[in-house]
Amino acid sequence: MTTLTQHTGTPTSGTGDSDAPTTAASQTNEKPAENENAGAQVDDATAAAVDAVADAAKTASRALARANRATKDAALRAIGAALIANQDRILAANERDLADADANGVSTSLQDRLRLTPERLAGLAEALENLASLPDPVGSVVRGQTLPNGLRLRQVHVPLGVVGAIYEARPNVTVDIAGLALKAGNAVILRGGTAAAHSNAALVELIGEALTAQGLPATAVQTIDEYGRAGANALMRARGKVDVLIPRGGRSLIQTVVRNAQVPVIETGEGNVHIFVDASASPEMVTPIVVNAKTQRPSTCNTVETLLVHPGYTGLEATLRALAEAGVRLHVDERVAAALPADVPSQPATEEDWATEYIDLDLAVATVDTLDEAIEHIETYTTRHTEAILTNDLANAERFVAEVDAAAVLVNASTRFTDGGEFGLGAEVGISTQKMHARGPMGLTELTTTKWIVTGDGHVRP
Repeated sequence: MTTLTQHTGTPTSGTGDSDAPTTAASQTNEKPAENENAGAQVDDATAAAVDAVADAAKTASRALARANRATKDAALRAIGAALIANQDRILAANERDLADADANGVSTSLQDRLRLTPERLAGLAEALENLASLPDPVGSVVRGQTLPNGLRLRQVHVPLGVVGAIYEARPNVTVDIAGLALKAGNAVILRGGTAAAHSNAALVELIGEALTAQGLPATAVQTIDEYGRAGANALMRARGKVDVLIPRGGRSLIQTVVRNAQVPVIETGEGNVHIFVDASASPEMVTPIVVNAKTQRPSTCNTVETLLVHPGYTGLEATLRALAEAGVRLHVDERVAAALPADVPSQPATEEDWATEYIDLDLAVATVDTLDEAIEHIETYTTRHTEAILTNDLANAERFVAEVDAAAVLVNASTRFTDGGEFGLGAEVGISTQKMHARGPMGLTELTTTKWIVTGDGHVRP
Protein backbone atom coordinates (compact mmCIF):
# COMPACT_ATOMS: atom_id res chain seq x y z
CA MET A 1 0.00 0.00 0.00
CA THR A 2 1.28 3.47 -0.86
CA THR A 3 1.56 6.01 1.94
CA LEU A 4 1.77 9.75 1.35
CA THR A 5 4.30 11.49 3.57
CA GLN A 6 4.38 15.17 4.45
CA HIS A 7 7.17 17.11 2.74
CA THR A 8 8.13 20.11 4.86
CA GLY A 9 10.29 22.07 2.48
CA THR A 10 9.49 23.82 -0.77
CA PRO A 11 8.65 21.16 -3.33
CA THR A 12 11.49 20.93 -5.82
CA SER A 13 10.84 17.58 -7.40
CA GLY A 14 7.97 15.91 -9.09
CA THR A 15 6.55 14.79 -12.33
CA GLY A 16 3.36 15.59 -14.09
CA ASP A 17 0.85 14.40 -16.61
CA SER A 18 -0.79 16.35 -19.31
CA ASP A 19 -3.31 15.96 -22.06
CA ALA A 20 -2.32 17.18 -25.48
CA PRO A 21 -4.10 18.05 -28.69
CA THR A 22 -4.39 15.21 -31.15
CA THR A 23 -1.99 15.80 -34.02
CA ALA A 24 -2.09 14.96 -37.69
CA ALA A 25 -0.35 11.68 -36.97
CA SER A 26 -3.17 10.40 -34.79
CA GLN A 27 -5.89 11.98 -36.89
CA THR A 28 -4.82 9.77 -39.77
CA ASN A 29 -6.06 6.72 -37.92
CA GLU A 30 -9.28 8.50 -36.95
CA LYS A 31 -10.11 9.88 -40.36
CA PRO A 32 -12.62 7.24 -41.52
CA ALA A 33 -14.86 7.94 -38.53
CA GLU A 34 -14.24 11.52 -37.57
CA ASN A 35 -14.05 13.58 -40.73
CA GLU A 36 -17.19 12.21 -42.32
CA ASN A 37 -19.28 14.84 -40.51
CA ALA A 38 -17.43 17.79 -42.01
CA GLY A 39 -18.22 19.89 -45.03
CA ALA A 40 -21.42 18.32 -46.36
CA GLN A 41 -24.10 20.54 -47.85
CA VAL A 42 -27.59 20.17 -46.37
CA ASP A 43 -30.27 19.87 -49.03
CA ASP A 44 -33.87 20.79 -48.30
CA ALA A 45 -35.04 17.18 -48.16
CA THR A 46 -32.41 16.20 -45.58
CA ALA A 47 -33.09 19.30 -43.50
CA ALA A 48 -36.81 18.52 -43.52
CA ALA A 49 -36.21 14.88 -42.60
CA VAL A 50 -33.97 15.76 -39.65
CA ASP A 51 -36.45 18.43 -38.53
CA ALA A 52 -39.17 15.78 -38.54
CA VAL A 53 -37.00 13.50 -36.39
CA ALA A 54 -36.38 16.40 -34.01
CA ASP A 55 -40.10 17.23 -33.82
CA ALA A 56 -40.89 13.61 -32.98
CA ALA A 57 -38.16 13.66 -30.35
CA LYS A 58 -39.62 16.82 -28.82
CA THR A 59 -43.02 15.15 -28.51
CA ALA A 60 -41.40 12.06 -27.00
CA SER A 61 -39.47 14.20 -24.53
CA ARG A 62 -42.70 15.48 -23.06
CA ALA A 63 -43.88 11.90 -22.47
CA LEU A 64 -40.55 11.09 -20.80
CA ALA A 65 -40.77 14.20 -18.63
CA ARG A 66 -44.05 12.83 -17.26
CA ALA A 67 -42.72 9.30 -16.74
CA ASN A 68 -42.00 8.23 -13.19
CA ARG A 69 -38.90 6.40 -12.07
CA ALA A 70 -40.53 2.97 -12.10
CA THR A 71 -41.52 3.34 -15.76
CA LYS A 72 -38.08 4.54 -16.83
CA ASP A 73 -36.28 1.83 -14.85
CA ALA A 74 -38.51 -0.86 -16.35
CA ALA A 75 -37.63 0.44 -19.81
CA LEU A 76 -33.91 0.29 -19.03
CA ARG A 77 -34.20 -3.30 -17.83
CA ALA A 78 -36.25 -4.21 -20.90
CA ILE A 79 -33.53 -2.81 -23.16
CA GLY A 80 -30.89 -4.81 -21.27
CA ALA A 81 -32.92 -7.99 -21.64
CA ALA A 82 -33.38 -7.29 -25.36
CA LEU A 83 -29.61 -7.00 -25.84
CA ILE A 84 -29.09 -10.47 -24.41
CA ALA A 85 -32.10 -12.13 -26.06
CA ASN A 86 -31.21 -10.70 -29.48
CA GLN A 87 -27.43 -10.88 -29.34
CA ASP A 88 -27.22 -12.98 -32.51
CA ARG A 89 -29.10 -10.29 -34.40
CA ILE A 90 -26.83 -7.57 -33.03
CA LEU A 91 -23.60 -9.47 -33.60
CA ALA A 92 -24.55 -10.30 -37.18
CA ALA A 93 -25.02 -6.59 -37.88
CA ASN A 94 -21.74 -5.84 -36.12
CA GLU A 95 -19.91 -8.41 -38.26
CA ARG A 96 -21.05 -6.53 -41.37
CA ASP A 97 -19.55 -3.33 -39.96
CA LEU A 98 -16.30 -5.09 -39.02
CA ALA A 99 -15.99 -6.62 -42.48
CA ASP A 100 -16.47 -3.19 -44.07
CA ALA A 101 -13.92 -1.69 -41.68
CA ASP A 102 -11.35 -4.35 -42.52
CA ALA A 103 -11.93 -3.89 -46.25
CA ASN A 104 -11.50 -0.12 -45.85
CA GLY A 105 -8.22 -0.44 -43.96
CA VAL A 106 -9.55 0.92 -40.67
CA SER A 107 -6.92 0.80 -37.91
CA THR A 108 -6.84 -1.99 -35.34
CA SER A 109 -7.65 0.43 -32.51
CA LEU A 110 -10.75 1.71 -34.29
CA GLN A 111 -11.87 -1.83 -35.04
CA ASP A 112 -11.58 -2.57 -31.32
CA ARG A 113 -13.93 0.34 -30.60
CA LEU A 114 -16.30 -0.94 -33.23
CA ARG A 115 -16.37 -4.58 -32.11
CA LEU A 116 -19.25 -6.04 -30.09
CA THR A 117 -18.98 -9.42 -28.38
CA PRO A 118 -21.31 -11.43 -26.14
CA GLU A 119 -19.20 -10.26 -23.20
CA ARG A 120 -19.50 -6.60 -24.20
CA LEU A 121 -23.24 -6.93 -24.71
CA ALA A 122 -23.52 -8.52 -21.27
CA GLY A 123 -21.54 -5.60 -19.90
CA LEU A 124 -23.93 -3.13 -21.53
CA ALA A 125 -26.92 -4.97 -20.07
CA GLU A 126 -25.29 -4.91 -16.64
CA ALA A 127 -24.62 -1.18 -17.00
CA LEU A 128 -28.31 -0.61 -17.78
CA GLU A 129 -29.26 -2.60 -14.68
CA ASN A 130 -26.88 -0.49 -12.61
CA LEU A 131 -28.34 2.63 -14.16
CA ALA A 132 -31.84 1.52 -13.19
CA SER A 133 -30.69 1.11 -9.60
CA LEU A 134 -29.43 4.70 -9.35
CA PRO A 135 -31.60 7.50 -7.93
CA ASP A 136 -33.61 9.48 -10.46
CA PRO A 137 -32.19 13.02 -10.62
CA VAL A 138 -35.40 14.47 -12.06
CA GLY A 139 -37.33 16.36 -9.41
CA SER A 140 -34.54 16.41 -6.85
CA VAL A 141 -34.29 19.76 -5.08
CA VAL A 142 -31.10 21.77 -5.48
CA ARG A 143 -32.16 24.45 -3.01
CA GLY A 144 -35.27 26.14 -1.73
CA GLN A 145 -36.55 28.76 0.65
CA THR A 146 -39.60 30.71 1.72
CA LEU A 147 -39.25 34.44 1.17
CA PRO A 148 -40.32 36.98 3.81
CA ASN A 149 -43.41 37.73 1.68
CA GLY A 150 -44.46 34.07 1.84
CA LEU A 151 -43.47 33.01 -1.70
CA ARG A 152 -42.12 29.46 -1.68
CA LEU A 153 -39.16 28.80 -4.01
CA ARG A 154 -37.63 25.52 -5.16
CA GLN A 155 -34.90 24.93 -7.71
CA VAL A 156 -35.25 21.37 -9.03
CA HIS A 157 -33.53 19.17 -11.59
CA VAL A 158 -35.48 18.71 -14.84
CA PRO A 159 -34.63 16.98 -18.13
CA LEU A 160 -32.69 18.87 -20.80
CA GLY A 161 -35.33 17.83 -23.36
CA VAL A 162 -33.92 16.71 -26.71
CA VAL A 163 -30.26 15.66 -26.66
CA GLY A 164 -28.33 15.20 -29.89
CA ALA A 165 -25.20 13.04 -29.92
CA ILE A 166 -22.60 12.77 -32.68
CA TYR A 167 -19.96 10.11 -32.19
CA GLU A 168 -17.78 7.71 -34.12
CA ALA A 169 -17.40 3.97 -34.49
CA ARG A 170 -18.56 2.96 -31.00
CA PRO A 171 -21.87 1.07 -30.95
CA ASN A 172 -21.57 0.67 -27.17
CA VAL A 173 -22.03 4.44 -26.97
CA THR A 174 -25.43 4.04 -28.64
CA VAL A 175 -26.65 2.05 -25.65
CA ASP A 176 -24.84 4.18 -23.06
CA ILE A 177 -26.26 7.46 -24.34
CA ALA A 178 -29.75 6.08 -24.89
CA GLY A 179 -29.87 4.64 -21.37
CA LEU A 180 -28.60 7.77 -19.66
CA ALA A 181 -30.86 10.04 -21.68
CA LEU A 182 -33.93 7.94 -20.88
CA LYS A 183 -33.20 7.74 -17.15
CA ALA A 184 -32.78 11.52 -17.04
CA GLY A 185 -36.06 11.99 -18.93
CA ASN A 186 -34.62 13.07 -22.28
CA ALA A 187 -35.26 12.03 -25.85
CA VAL A 188 -32.10 11.49 -27.89
CA ILE A 189 -31.13 11.78 -31.55
CA LEU A 190 -28.07 9.74 -32.47
CA ARG A 191 -25.56 10.13 -35.28
CA GLY A 192 -23.22 7.19 -34.79
CA GLY A 193 -21.28 7.29 -38.04
CA THR A 194 -21.09 5.17 -41.18
CA ALA A 195 -18.54 2.73 -39.73
CA ALA A 196 -21.10 1.44 -37.18
CA ALA A 197 -24.25 1.98 -39.25
CA HIS A 198 -25.46 -1.64 -39.25
CA SER A 199 -24.75 -2.13 -35.54
CA ASN A 200 -26.43 1.11 -34.55
CA ALA A 201 -29.49 0.43 -36.69
CA ALA A 202 -29.98 -2.95 -35.01
CA LEU A 203 -29.50 -1.47 -31.53
CA VAL A 204 -31.87 1.47 -32.07
CA GLU A 205 -34.53 -0.85 -33.51
CA LEU A 206 -34.30 -3.12 -30.44
CA ILE A 207 -34.38 -0.13 -28.08
CA GLY A 208 -37.51 1.15 -29.82
CA GLU A 209 -39.21 -2.23 -29.47
CA ALA A 210 -38.38 -2.35 -25.76
CA LEU A 211 -39.68 1.19 -25.20
CA THR A 212 -42.95 0.46 -26.99
CA ALA A 213 -43.45 -2.65 -24.86
CA GLN A 214 -43.13 -0.46 -21.76
CA GLY A 215 -45.64 2.12 -22.99
CA LEU A 216 -43.03 4.74 -23.95
CA PRO A 217 -42.62 6.21 -27.46
CA ALA A 218 -40.07 4.50 -29.69
CA THR A 219 -39.20 7.98 -30.99
CA ALA A 220 -37.50 8.71 -27.66
CA VAL A 221 -34.39 7.13 -29.25
CA GLN A 222 -33.80 7.79 -32.95
CA THR A 223 -30.88 7.66 -35.35
CA ILE A 224 -30.16 9.87 -38.34
CA ASP A 225 -27.32 7.72 -39.70
CA GLU A 226 -29.23 7.14 -42.93
CA TYR A 227 -28.82 10.84 -43.79
CA GLY A 228 -25.04 10.70 -43.61
CA ARG A 229 -22.85 13.71 -43.04
CA ALA A 230 -25.54 16.05 -44.37
CA GLY A 231 -27.82 14.75 -41.64
CA ALA A 232 -25.15 15.46 -39.02
CA ASN A 233 -24.84 19.02 -40.27
CA ALA A 234 -28.61 19.43 -40.25
CA LEU A 235 -28.62 18.27 -36.62
CA MET A 236 -25.98 20.87 -35.77
CA ARG A 237 -28.28 23.57 -37.22
CA ALA A 238 -31.53 22.43 -35.59
CA ARG A 239 -31.67 25.41 -33.26
CA GLY A 240 -34.89 25.51 -31.28
CA LYS A 241 -35.50 21.81 -31.89
CA VAL A 242 -32.41 20.27 -30.25
CA ASP A 243 -31.68 21.51 -26.73
CA VAL A 244 -28.05 20.40 -26.52
CA LEU A 245 -25.59 18.60 -28.78
CA ILE A 246 -22.82 16.37 -27.45
CA PRO A 247 -19.94 15.28 -29.70
CA ARG A 248 -17.95 12.27 -28.54
CA GLY A 249 -14.72 11.24 -30.24
CA GLY A 250 -11.36 12.63 -31.27
CA ARG A 251 -10.24 16.16 -32.02
CA SER A 252 -11.41 16.33 -35.62
CA LEU A 253 -14.96 15.28 -34.78
CA ILE A 254 -15.25 17.48 -31.72
CA GLN A 255 -13.87 20.60 -33.37
CA THR A 256 -16.08 20.09 -36.42
CA VAL A 257 -19.15 20.17 -34.17
CA VAL A 258 -17.89 23.07 -32.05
CA ARG A 259 -17.14 25.20 -35.12
CA ASN A 260 -20.30 24.44 -37.06
CA ALA A 261 -23.08 23.90 -34.53
CA GLN A 262 -25.80 26.50 -34.10
CA VAL A 263 -27.26 24.65 -31.11
CA PRO A 264 -25.69 24.61 -27.63
CA VAL A 265 -22.75 22.17 -27.45
CA ILE A 266 -21.18 20.39 -24.50
CA GLU A 267 -17.58 19.85 -25.57
CA THR A 268 -16.27 16.42 -24.64
CA GLY A 269 -12.60 15.79 -24.70
CA GLU A 270 -9.90 14.16 -26.60
CA GLY A 271 -7.42 12.77 -24.12
CA ASN A 272 -3.68 13.26 -24.40
CA VAL A 273 -3.31 11.95 -20.86
CA HIS A 274 -0.10 12.20 -18.84
CA ILE A 275 1.26 10.45 -15.78
CA PHE A 276 3.96 12.17 -13.73
CA VAL A 277 6.27 9.88 -11.75
CA ASP A 278 7.74 11.70 -8.76
CA ALA A 279 11.19 10.95 -7.33
CA SER A 280 9.56 9.56 -4.19
CA ALA A 281 7.36 7.04 -6.01
CA SER A 282 8.15 3.35 -5.51
CA PRO A 283 8.69 1.15 -8.60
CA GLU A 284 6.41 -1.47 -7.03
CA MET A 285 3.54 0.99 -7.33
CA VAL A 286 4.55 2.81 -10.53
CA THR A 287 5.08 -0.09 -12.92
CA PRO A 288 1.66 -1.79 -12.52
CA ILE A 289 -0.17 1.55 -12.69
CA VAL A 290 1.63 2.78 -15.82
CA VAL A 291 1.31 -0.57 -17.62
CA ASN A 292 -2.41 -0.66 -16.79
CA ALA A 293 -2.93 2.96 -17.85
CA LYS A 294 -1.32 2.26 -21.24
CA THR A 295 -2.31 -1.29 -22.11
CA GLN A 296 -5.60 -2.16 -20.38
CA ARG A 297 -7.50 -0.72 -23.36
CA PRO A 298 -5.30 1.61 -25.41
CA SER A 299 -8.05 2.83 -27.76
CA THR A 300 -9.81 4.84 -25.02
CA CYS A 301 -9.52 8.54 -24.22
CA ASN A 302 -8.35 7.94 -20.64
CA THR A 303 -5.31 5.93 -21.71
CA VAL A 304 -1.97 7.51 -20.76
CA GLU A 305 -0.13 8.98 -23.75
CA THR A 306 2.84 10.77 -22.12
CA LEU A 307 4.91 9.65 -19.16
CA LEU A 308 6.87 12.39 -17.35
CA VAL A 309 9.62 11.06 -15.10
CA HIS A 310 11.74 12.77 -12.46
CA PRO A 311 15.42 11.72 -12.72
CA GLY A 312 15.33 10.71 -9.06
CA TYR A 313 12.86 7.91 -9.78
CA THR A 314 14.82 4.68 -9.29
CA GLY A 315 12.66 2.30 -11.30
CA LEU A 316 12.82 3.85 -14.78
CA GLU A 317 14.46 0.88 -16.50
CA ALA A 318 12.13 -1.66 -14.87
CA THR A 319 9.02 0.36 -15.72
CA LEU A 320 9.97 0.94 -19.36
CA ARG A 321 11.08 -2.67 -19.77
CA ALA A 322 7.67 -3.84 -18.53
CA LEU A 323 5.96 -1.51 -21.00
CA ALA A 324 8.10 -2.75 -23.89
CA GLU A 325 7.40 -6.36 -22.95
CA ALA A 326 3.69 -5.52 -23.05
CA GLY A 327 4.08 -4.38 -26.67
CA VAL A 328 4.31 -0.63 -26.07
CA ARG A 329 6.37 1.40 -28.55
CA LEU A 330 8.40 3.93 -26.59
CA HIS A 331 9.09 7.44 -27.94
CA VAL A 332 11.75 8.81 -25.58
CA ASP A 333 13.77 11.97 -25.08
CA GLU A 334 17.59 11.94 -25.10
CA ARG A 335 17.99 11.54 -21.34
CA VAL A 336 15.62 8.60 -21.16
CA ALA A 337 17.33 7.00 -24.16
CA ALA A 338 20.72 7.31 -22.46
CA ALA A 339 19.40 5.55 -19.36
CA LEU A 340 17.94 2.59 -21.23
CA PRO A 341 19.91 -0.58 -21.97
CA ALA A 342 20.16 -1.65 -25.60
CA ASP A 343 17.70 -4.51 -25.18
CA VAL A 344 14.82 -2.14 -24.38
CA PRO A 345 13.69 -0.86 -27.79
CA SER A 346 12.81 2.81 -28.22
CA GLN A 347 12.79 5.59 -30.78
CA PRO A 348 13.59 9.28 -30.46
CA ALA A 349 10.64 11.44 -29.46
CA THR A 350 9.78 14.50 -31.55
CA GLU A 351 7.85 17.63 -30.67
CA GLU A 352 4.83 16.05 -32.31
CA ASP A 353 4.89 13.16 -29.84
CA TRP A 354 4.20 15.44 -26.87
CA ALA A 355 1.07 16.68 -28.65
CA THR A 356 -0.30 13.34 -29.82
CA GLU A 357 -3.24 11.30 -28.60
CA TYR A 358 -2.03 7.95 -29.92
CA ILE A 359 -5.03 5.81 -28.90
CA ASP A 360 -2.70 2.91 -29.59
CA LEU A 361 0.24 1.09 -27.99
CA ASP A 362 2.58 4.08 -28.22
CA LEU A 363 3.88 6.14 -25.31
CA ALA A 364 5.95 9.33 -25.19
CA VAL A 365 8.43 9.49 -22.30
CA ALA A 366 10.15 12.68 -21.11
CA THR A 367 12.42 13.67 -18.25
CA VAL A 368 11.38 16.61 -16.04
CA ASP A 369 13.73 17.94 -13.35
CA THR A 370 11.15 19.61 -11.11
CA LEU A 371 7.48 19.58 -10.28
CA ASP A 372 7.27 23.05 -11.82
CA GLU A 373 8.67 21.71 -15.09
CA ALA A 374 6.18 18.85 -15.07
CA ILE A 375 3.24 21.20 -14.50
CA GLU A 376 4.52 23.53 -17.23
CA HIS A 377 4.75 20.63 -19.68
CA ILE A 378 1.19 19.68 -18.84
CA GLU A 379 -0.09 23.21 -19.28
CA THR A 380 1.61 23.41 -22.69
CA TYR A 381 0.05 20.25 -24.12
CA THR A 382 -3.02 19.52 -22.03
CA THR A 383 -6.49 18.83 -23.38
CA ARG A 384 -7.70 19.05 -19.75
CA HIS A 385 -9.07 15.52 -19.70
CA THR A 386 -7.15 13.46 -17.11
CA GLU A 387 -3.80 13.95 -15.37
CA ALA A 388 -2.14 11.79 -12.72
CA ILE A 389 0.73 11.93 -10.27
CA LEU A 390 2.46 8.93 -8.70
CA THR A 391 4.18 10.00 -5.48
CA ASN A 392 4.79 9.32 -1.80
CA ASP A 393 5.15 13.04 -1.09
CA LEU A 394 1.95 14.59 0.25
CA ALA A 395 2.99 18.18 -0.51
CA ASN A 396 3.78 17.33 -4.13
CA ALA A 397 0.48 15.51 -4.48
CA GLU A 398 -1.49 18.42 -3.03
CA ARG A 399 0.30 20.95 -5.21
CA PHE A 400 -0.24 18.87 -8.33
CA VAL A 401 -3.94 18.52 -7.57
CA ALA A 402 -4.29 22.26 -6.93
CA GLU A 403 -2.37 23.53 -9.96
CA VAL A 404 -3.10 21.05 -12.74
CA ASP A 405 -6.19 22.12 -14.68
CA ALA A 406 -8.05 19.02 -15.86
CA ALA A 407 -11.49 17.48 -15.54
CA ALA A 408 -10.00 14.66 -13.47
CA VAL A 409 -6.75 14.62 -11.47
CA LEU A 410 -5.64 11.31 -9.96
CA VAL A 411 -3.14 10.52 -7.25
CA ASN A 412 -1.52 7.07 -7.21
CA ALA A 413 -4.10 5.46 -9.48
CA SER A 414 -4.41 4.46 -13.12
CA THR A 415 -5.88 7.05 -15.48
CA ARG A 416 -8.23 4.33 -16.75
CA PHE A 417 -10.48 5.09 -13.78
CA THR A 418 -11.72 8.32 -15.37
CA ASP A 419 -14.98 6.79 -16.51
CA GLY A 420 -18.63 7.24 -15.63
CA GLY A 421 -19.09 3.60 -14.69
CA GLU A 422 -15.96 3.52 -12.54
CA PHE A 423 -17.08 6.73 -10.82
CA GLY A 424 -20.40 5.13 -9.92
CA LEU A 425 -22.39 7.28 -12.34
CA GLY A 426 -23.88 4.26 -14.13
CA ALA A 427 -22.39 5.12 -17.51
CA GLU A 428 -21.40 8.29 -19.31
CA VAL A 429 -22.38 10.28 -22.37
CA GLY A 430 -18.82 11.51 -22.60
CA ILE A 431 -16.16 13.24 -20.56
CA SER A 432 -16.60 16.98 -20.63
CA THR A 433 -13.40 19.02 -20.67
CA GLN A 434 -15.16 22.37 -20.52
CA LYS A 435 -16.07 24.30 -17.37
CA MET A 436 -19.70 25.23 -18.00
CA HIS A 437 -22.58 23.10 -16.64
CA ALA A 438 -20.74 19.76 -16.70
CA ARG A 439 -17.10 18.73 -16.28
CA GLY A 440 -15.62 15.25 -16.24
CA PRO A 441 -17.68 12.07 -16.82
CA MET A 442 -21.22 13.08 -17.72
CA GLY A 443 -23.74 10.89 -15.94
CA LEU A 444 -27.38 11.36 -15.04
CA THR A 445 -27.24 14.68 -13.23
CA GLU A 446 -25.21 16.22 -16.08
CA LEU A 447 -28.07 15.38 -18.45
CA THR A 448 -30.45 17.58 -16.49
CA THR A 449 -30.84 21.31 -16.08
CA THR A 450 -32.77 23.13 -13.37
CA LYS A 451 -36.09 24.90 -13.14
CA TRP A 452 -37.31 27.37 -10.52
CA ILE A 453 -40.75 26.56 -9.16
CA VAL A 454 -42.42 29.48 -7.40
CA THR A 455 -45.60 28.93 -5.38
CA GLY A 456 -47.65 31.77 -4.01
CA ASP A 457 -51.05 32.49 -2.48
CA GLY A 458 -52.32 35.23 -4.75
CA HIS A 459 -49.08 37.20 -4.52
CA VAL A 460 -48.63 40.35 -6.62
CA ARG A 461 -45.49 42.41 -6.75
CA PRO A 462 -45.93 45.82 -5.11
